[in-house]
Amino acid sequence: MEKVRRILVHLSKENAAPQCARFLQSITGHFVGSAEDQATVSCSLENNRFILGDRLCDGGVPLKRASFCPIKYLSDSEAVSLPSETLSRGVDVGVAVLLQSANQKLLLTRRATSLRSFPNVWVPPGGHVELDEKLLDAGLRELQEETGLNLSPDEICSRLLGLWESVYPPMLTIGLPKRHHIVTYILLKSSQTHLQIQASLRPDPAEVSACVWVDADLVKAVVSAVDGEKECVQIPADLPESISVTKVSPDGEMSESSLPVSVLCNRAPDYGEDIERVSTGTKFALELWLKTLEHHAEMG
Repeated sequence: MEKVRRILVHLSKENAAPQCARFLQSITGHFVGSAEDQATVSCSLENNRFILGDRLCDGGVPLKRASFCPIKYLSDSEAVSLPSETLSRGVDVGVAVLLQSANQKLLLTRRATSLRSFPNVWVPPGGHVELDEKLLDAGLRELQEETGLNLSPDEICSRLLGLWESVYPPMLTIGLPKRHHIVTYILLKSSQTHLQIQASLRPDPAEVSACVWVDADLVKAVVSAVDGEKECVQIPADLPESISVTKVSPDGEMSESSLPVSVLCNRAPDYGEDIERVSTGTKFALELWLKTLEHHAEMG
């Protein structure tokens, strides 16, 4: 038997033994059918298998896919045209870290233009979960590799926010699926302000071309630009027209620059080349983050 080299998604329903998910299997659809785009599931990482199930002992976590998820609309003829090495991949597991500062700002990074998937798109730091890793350890490792921030588990408070079914390319109009992931979004709360954390930033230019700290007001505008919808995005008049970002040169030098807020409110294009924007999965995670702030304020 071939040695397991990647963490893959396994599915369990109605107490059945977990089965490895197929590349073209809709993970969200497995739990709620073809019409719905969000489910509530249990998840665990056991023996290098990421297991999703429908037994909700602790309330479960939200799992969502885009309304335009390619797996949802793939035709039989398109499916059989995919290379065998793609069809045999299974569904990978990623982790993304929403790092919240003490003054309630979140760190987002712009993916380098040289990356094969989602280049030039704004996301939280993250990447693949490696063999024998815990989710939090994978998130902290990816955070360190991409941004230079070296946080230990006892320095932060963490919680799993939700799961996103990510497919690349993100729409069939752009191309047939090449990658299929479940991304786990983990919220990390730091006791340091964003300026204190910023002083330790050392982004890897092979992964990151810019960094930005966003607050709740800006995030509300970003998530209002729902991908797949057509109506005009209205940016609140009280938001500044631009935001300060830290650009990262190819040799790792950092410099301050500004970015129009409208860029962060771009929607995913239906055709052609992708554009600079906040990824659809990140918008989902940012919505979940806003809910944690609202809950904290209510409890406060």
